Amino acid sequence: MATPKITIAFYSTYGTNHGIAAAAAKAAEEAGAEVRLRRIPETAPKEVVEGQDAWKAQAERASDIEVISPDDLKWADGLFISSPTRYGGMASQTRAWLDTLGGLWMEGALVNKTVTVTASAQNKNGGTEGAIQQTYVSAMHFGMIPVVPGYADGVKFEDGGNPYGFSTQPGELSEVGAKSVAYQAKRLVEVTAKLIA
Repeated sequence: MATPKITIAFYSTYGTNHGIAAAAAKAAEEAGAEVRLRRIPETAPKEVVEGQDAWKAQAERASDIEVISPDDLKWADGLFISSPTRYGGMASQTRAWLDTLGGLWMEGALVNKTVTVTASAQNKNGGTEGAIQQTYVSAMHFGMIPVVPGYADGVKFEDGGNPYGFSTQPGELSEVGAKSVAYQAKRLVEVTAKLIA
């Protein structure tokens, strides 16, 4: 099997998507990929972040992780994105980051790279499917190839059944959640390896 290069990009306000990304990185490495774990930059004002203890604590936890750069996307064969949901769509930080990729889009630098997406929301039906689908729509504009979990593994019947990408509520990953994230990351690695072979 070819060795896929996978960039895992996350935005996390309180830590949920950071946890998802870390689990995905571990699973992708175990599946034989070379992995870069990167964070999507914060766009909220510093005083807003520091005004909430949990938000400030997460910013500090993630501070040693490199901010994602265009080079991380050029380097990668595949991309794993994890983001919170805001009012039925992706978090504004994720949207703002995607909106900076026009240069790569103009170069065709993302064409034929794979992408998979996960999300979290405060409520079980808080718009995660919409947020994930919106992210795929942007990726398709870049010429990327979505790799969705579908129902190709029994874990999808245990984790709530979102076929577009793992979704969860805030907090640490459950055992089933970790299993689902690992399945999605490994599926991304396996499909990417076939495409680059």
